[in-house]
Amino acid sequence: MTVRLPSPIGKGISDHWVQIEESCRRVRVVFGAETIADSKRVLLLREADCLPVYYFPKRDVKMDRLRATEHRDRCPHKGEAAYYTVVSAAHVAERGAWNYTDPPAQCVELKDYISFVWNQMDAWYEEDEEIFVHPRDPYKRVDVLQSSRHIRALVGGEEVADTGRPRLLFETNHPVRYYFPPEDVRTELLIPSPTITRCPYKGVASYWSVRIGERIFPDLVWSYLDPIPECPKVRALFCFFQEREPEIYVDGERLPTPRTKWSRPDPVRP
Repeated sequence: MTVRLPSPIGKGISDHWVQIEESCRRVRVVFGAETIADSKRVLLLREADCLPVYYFPKRDVKMDRLRATEHRDRCPHKGEAAYYTVVSAAHVAERGAWNYTDPPAQCVELKDYISFVWNQMDAWYEEDEEIFVHPRDPYKRVDVLQSSRHIRALVGGEEVADTGRPRLLFETNHPVRYYFPPEDVRTELLIPSPTITRCPYKGVASYWSVRIGERIFPDLVWSYLDPIPECPKVRALFCFFQEREPEIYVDGERLPTPRTKWSRPDPVRP
């Protein structure tokens, strides 16, 4: 059920919404090589401007691995959260878990449920597949389509990629991403980077910087060398961060530079 919440300052209904639903997926959390939560009855919380979060019924959590702390935090929409330190044989995650002790009526389902700080845990699984960054949102789509559009990518004024056979990735609430076959990229200008990122919908991304003359543009290109099974059509293709330095042309028309959470800050000018 999705509910629009009262304004926290008491003036009618706000634009903020919360949706809580029971997931059909078995979800597990591993910490210190030990499964500390394993449930077929998790709740998935979706909230405006927030990433999805899994909540586990206490009966499916190894509560003996949680140590209550004095730390409290208050959410204007979900109430007061009590935090726990998570312990295993050789690991400790300070304030690594929480639950809402007395949530308001619109979130009362959360009362006897525990959630964990994602990046403090060692691994998360939906069924038997590892997932990354956050739960997959069942209301989000990722579509990859073969295209015959003419796509060019320029960096520092020099053409780095040119293709008439791109694959276009359409992801809910994100700019269109243009993926180039390696044969249509000047790979001699790419420098492997140690940067790795993870996406719950596509998998693990490797990065390259671009060298134009004496200038290096860091972490400008990525590729999913081994994407998750649901997204095989982007395997080993190259994509450019169009909200950074590259100029992307589609059928001869330069795209406007999008502003996203991955945009770099504008340079400070005197």
